Amino acid sequence: MITPLLLSGGSGTRLWPLSRKSYPKQFARITGEESLFQASARRLSGEGFNAPIVITGADFRFIVTEQLANVEIAPAAILIEPRGRNTAPAVLAGALKLAATSPGVLMLVAPSDHVIPDAADFRAAVIAAAPTAKAGQLVTFGIRPDRAETGYGWLELSAAPDFTPKAQPLKAFVEKPDAATAQTMLDGGQHLWNAGIFLLSTDALIAAFERHAPETLAGVRAALDMAETDLGFTRLAPEPWDALEDISLDYAVMEKADNLSVMPYGGAWSDLGGWDAVWRESEPDASGVVTAGPATAIDCHGTLLRAEESHQHLVGIGLTDIIAVAMPDAVLVAHKDRAQDVKKAVAALKAEGAVQAETLPRDYRPWGWFESLVVGGRFQVKRIVVHPGAALSLQSHHHRAEHWIVVEGTARVTIDEEVKLVSENQSVFIPLGAVHRMENPGKVNMVLIEVQTGTYLGEDDIIRYDDVYARGQGVKG
Repeated sequence: MITPLLLSGGSGTRLWPLSRKSYPKQFARITGEESLFQASARRLSGEGFNAPIVITGADFRFIVTEQLANVEIAPAAILIEPRGRNTAPAVLAGALKLAATSPGVLMLVAPSDHVIPDAADFRAAVIAAAPTAKAGQLVTFGIRPDRAETGYGWLELSAAPDFTPKAQPLKAFVEKPDAATAQTMLDGGQHLWNAGIFLLSTDALIAAFERHAPETLAGVRAALDMAETDLGFTRLAPEPWDALEDISLDYAVMEKADNLSVMPYGGAWSDLGGWDAVWRESEPDASGVVTAGPATAIDCHGTLLRAEESHQHLVGIGLTDIIAVAMPDAVLVAHKDRAQDVKKAVAALKAEGAVQAETLPRDYRPWGWFESLVVGGRFQVKRIVVHPGAALSLQSHHHRAEHWIVVEGTARVTIDEEVKLVSENQSVFIPLGAVHRMENPGKVNMVLIEVQTGTYLGEDDIIRYDDVYARGQGVKG
């Protein structure tokens, strides 16, 4: 049996404006009806696989649980990183957590934002690599290259792979190459793309850290030993975690180890590392055009047009090799050859203090989500969606009053000592300073419109008295 370790803490910028720090790409539906995270969890489930361990950040912990529940997968554990420290500490934390109850078990380390269309074929490759991993080898997965890609690291083999389901020795890791070097490796036939996916036993990985990165091992052990359990999550201790080096698994141990093997994989794969990759994976039509959402292409070629909201419509006329992505609060227009430069746009927006750099208009919370519809000088209008059985914290505000109008479902509303049900087309007023709570006692989502009025409308204007999600004072929502 193999235990997947899903890495879900990233906050990638290369798919901005769809992917942002507040809601990164692994949780978005980009190439199908499921998010990349859900597709990854489903792909690594079933016969031969144990329940997954997930490692993520505190901001995403309830998104993880909700998305797993929606695909009926129960995780074995969810580890919460105090902050990102790259893949080496994250993977080691998962290995130590797993080894505490199942020493020597096989663990499949997998980013949760990859696209692998043929799940059965990939699972077969993983199972085929298991005997090599059981023998103590650190097995990495190499992807058959179909272009001289400069955005990936590569793997050098001693002989050209025949892509039969059998692991073979790995000669060396190769850093992201320039275009000429990438073309040489592609032509030579003895190199594969580095997918960042590993199959290994917890014993072999821990031994590799003991030999090559003992300081990281000591720090991660301390963070796990001092971890706290919170609503079923394992919160790694901040103090030892913060002292860890920010380093990838490749740099920390893989490039130094002498027990390396590679499983060549010839099937389709993408890490969706940019909008050009999304275009490739979205099956362009005969003119090379991809449209998603309410978008129309007229006389376009090699172009991606994507609109995310039903109330908008994106139209492209006479475009060639253009990427256009429209969100309610931001629009990206770029030449396809400049897709990797999107991160420069994010950096520029951050420098300008633009909220669009990192934050989506829709704000996801443990109980559901909300979005601002209209913002004025002394008022704000929000749409709030509360999941069945969920509840906001018992709270009050110093600077604002609120009007709630239920438009779908039924809300159970607490205002000071009074508790009452508010149904569709009914409303309630929350005076300034009143202690209040909103709950959804029903079986379907409850939707309401909130009108805030006051001198300050920031999300940090909150005094929290009770919270089923164990959040502290001043935490939003």
